[in-house]
Amino acid sequence: MTGGVCAGLQPQFSSCNSLALVLPPASGSDLSGRVGHCHLSRPSSLHLGRSRLQLSFFSPNSCYLRRPSLLRSSDPSASPLVDGSNSNGNNGSNNNNNGNNHGWWWSDDRNFSFGPDDWWSQLQLFFLGSAPNDFDSFSYSVRVIGVLLLSLLPFALFPSLARGIAATAGGAISFVWEVTGGRRKKLLFEPYSDSLVTERDAKHRYGDGQHSFHLGLDSSWHVFRDLILRLLLPEGYPHSVSGDYLEYSLWRGVQGVASQISGVLSTQALLYAIGLGKGAIPTAAAVNWVLKDGIGYLSKILLSKFGRHFDVNPKGWRLFADLLENLAYGLEIITPAFPQFFVLIGATAGAGRSAASLIQAATRSCFYAGFAVQRNFAEVIAKGEAQGMVSKFIGIMLGIALGNYIGSSTPLALASFTAVTGLHMYCNIKSYQSIQIRTFNPYRACLVFSEYLLSGQIPPVKEVNDVEPFFPSMQFPDRKIQRVLSSEAKDAAAEIGHRLQMGFKLSELVNSKEDAFALFDLFRNEGYLLTENKGKFYIILKESCSPDDMLKSIFHVNYLYWLEKNVDIESRSIADDCRPGGRLHISLDYVQREYGHVKSDGLQSGWVTDGLIARPLQNRIRPPF
Repeated sequence: MTGGVCAGLQPQFSSCNSLALVLPPASGSDLSGRVGHCHLSRPSSLHLGRSRLQLSFFSPNSCYLRRPSLLRSSDPSASPLVDGSNSNGNNGSNNNNNGNNHGWWWSDDRNFSFGPDDWWSQLQLFFLGSAPNDFDSFSYSVRVIGVLLLSLLPFALFPSLARGIAATAGGAISFVWEVTGGRRKKLLFEPYSDSLVTERDAKHRYGDGQHSFHLGLDSSWHVFRDLILRLLLPEGYPHSVSGDYLEYSLWRGVQGVASQISGVLSTQALLYAIGLGKGAIPTAAAVNWVLKDGIGYLSKILLSKFGRHFDVNPKGWRLFADLLENLAYGLEIITPAFPQFFVLIGATAGAGRSAASLIQAATRSCFYAGFAVQRNFAEVIAKGEAQGMVSKFIGIMLGIALGNYIGSSTPLALASFTAVTGLHMYCNIKSYQSIQIRTFNPYRACLVFSEYLLSGQIPPVKEVNDVEPFFPSMQFPDRKIQRVLSSEAKDAAAEIGHRLQMGFKLSELVNSKEDAFALFDLFRNEGYLLTENKGKFYIILKESCSPDDMLKSIFHVNYLYWLEKNVDIESRSIADDCRPGGRLHISLDYVQREYGHVKSDGLQSGWVTDGLIARPLQNRIRPPF
């Protein structure tokens, strides 16, 4: 039969590469049997009912299936089944007619007739290309495992894919911070729902490779850290304070420990000096102790007279207070060597400690005012006191341990005190150097204005504070590399500071009516008068002078100094200098034009330009007009 069409035929391939057609029994027909082999030398098509099975033969001894039959009949009896039991290799197995046993595309020669419940075997055949083989169980198992892993891969990737899609769908925003005071909590977007969850809940829910024990430790550490922050740092830290607050607090904490150790050692020395260890009478010891403290309290009352100067140069006064306090501790430690002078030495030391405590309290307020950028001045003070209590507690513990080791040995106490004092002073200096004061005192104002006149730039706050000496009259060489400040500006500020006299008496400068009226007329709209005499710059303040007027007078003095160094204009009488073309007239005209620009640039650089912090002499004048 060549190219014939037979309805309901079953194709069957024999071992001789021939096509056998088996006629199934049909309804009302007795047709069954075997049809002879057909050998085709050209491509042929065999039509089976409505489906078409096309066989292409490229040689008389080989054939392969080009397109499988698409059976549309739902009757199992009408569906031809391919019987591969006699197949010796029809798909690429006829090279050199070797007859390898790899029939069709599933590479097995078993009968694949499945029942209605053999779905697992059908899946194996579909995915693996073969059924279980007893002779190749290992490779079969490997293929089964591979298929299972491949089938599970989409389920493993789905959560990550969903989270990625959810993250990108929201504009790439995957978390937000919830800020409560100084505490921050990270809230994550839920991948599968429209909600926010905490980072800790997300870790427990989805897992991040950490063990629950580590998660618990991490949570406990965060709770402890938040507690410490709430107790020792201002609410809203670090945004509620300036950037130099933390460094200052750390150095102050260490120096507080050292100071408390010195206090314990000095108290122990006083107790030995008063005779507590020798069975002295308690009443006499108490009287001496009260006398010591009472005389010391007088120094605090007397020193309060100079309180108006503390906020002009707080760093220098604070360092002086630390030196005074350490000197008082040293006197108390040597008291056991001179017990007969207990009251005298104790009173002197008490006076020094009282004066030091007054200066420390006054200057501390200046520092805290600069730290409180959100006007939380009281809270900054409260947290500073809490930090001090922690330092004192640690210092007392260490001082008691060191005191027990030293005993009543005065040389050993002095040696220990020297080491502790060195640490104390070093930490004090570092803490004051870390403070960035943003207000203008005369020296800082001269430094900023001199640099502006030389280069047209306002130096940053940090650079000015780095080069400012603790004591303006004691200039030390600066080895730090400055980006803006020049050596000429620093020299000018130092020289102007020595030549400046603010709040001077008019009667000691002006001897003629012409000079007085020339000054009054020139500075009619200003809150000050300015003149130069014998190399000094004298500022006479009016009764209505404000801090801003004093700051403007400092800028005027700096420009006069610049004219003196760069322009050859001779100084004549006061009346001549006040006329057009004179030094005072030229300088005042420049100051009135440029002062507003200088303040604006200084404000942008971080300076507080609302006025000058200075304590000039109390002399004032009231002009006649």
